[in-house]
Amino acid sequence: MDCWNDLDQVPPDFGPTAVTIGNFDGVHLGHQHVLSRLVKVARDEGARAVAVSFDPHPAQVHRPESAPDLIMGTRDRIEALAATGLDGLLMMPYTLDLAAMSPREFVESVFVRGLRARAVVIGHDVRFGRGNSGDLETMRTLGRELGFSVVAVDDYGVLGETADGRRCSSTWIREALGRGDVRTAARLLGRSHRMRGEVVHGAARGRELGFPTANLATESAGLVPADGIYAGWLIDEAGARWPAAVSVGSNPTFEGVSRQVEAHVIDRPREQVEDFDLYGQHVVVEFVDRLRGMVAYTGPEALVEQMGLDVRRTREVLSTEGAAGG
Repeated sequence: MDCWNDLDQVPPDFGPTAVTIGNFDGVHLGHQHVLSRLVKVARDEGARAVAVSFDPHPAQVHRPESAPDLIMGTRDRIEALAATGLDGLLMMPYTLDLAAMSPREFVESVFVRGLRARAVVIGHDVRFGRGNSGDLETMRTLGRELGFSVVAVDDYGVLGETADGRRCSSTWIREALGRGDVRTAARLLGRSHRMRGEVVHGAARGRELGFPTANLATESAGLVPADGIYAGWLIDEAGARWPAAVSVGSNPTFEGVSRQVEAHVIDRPREQVEDFDLYGQHVVVEFVDRLRGMVAYTGPEALVEQMGLDVRRTREVLSTEGAAGG
């Protein structure tokens, strides 16, 4: 997949195209539903499938004080979009100047002149242009005037909180992660939720207790799920997947500990127990299942006993998941 940050980077002979637009936070099953249709339309039209997205998220520009936490970082979003079969991704810097463009100005400059769109594939709830004033009917009108077809894709429903299903959405995923329900999040994402960040030095308290951990830097990408202990996977820079018991929270057994994400890799080969060093690496932590909430114990001995139980439970959960994760 070709990836561009500006229309000037798009080769003049790239196209014709079939285009869609969205923030695609999470690249969940609903997004994948639209993107799959886009790829099919592109193949039928003899065109290339291109998604137009934005970085930063528009809400971070217009209302930073209330913008939602993003489910995934930009790198993971690009990788997930590439996995859908797209030929190109235009990741436009979102600015107030871009936001000020009318629906017609945006479509003419980006879709028509920039990408030579032959078809536009969008959901029924699409909004675009200044003040989100453009909608599906606007796009259909522009398509008739500017020479591209418009394909509207129905919502992707997922059985869940209501008997007749609920529209798959980034909001639903954030709600699930906010209560630690990483299994529901994975069902909506089509894969396990993940965080990505650098392994940094912590207080070494886990190592002192016999459970050394890889601590993610506070600026790591990906939405942090609710406090608790999780069964998951750690993927190192070499691509190796390690089963891990993951702790999210401030560890209430000890005072003065800030909220953090740390992964204790289990079942390492004997020769790697002493020299297993991840410091400075940028790793991925995947969350498979929440084992329990965060609890304050009476002292280190009780905590060590519980951590042993957490490791055994992690092993049991992951043995049923298979080495592919989620």
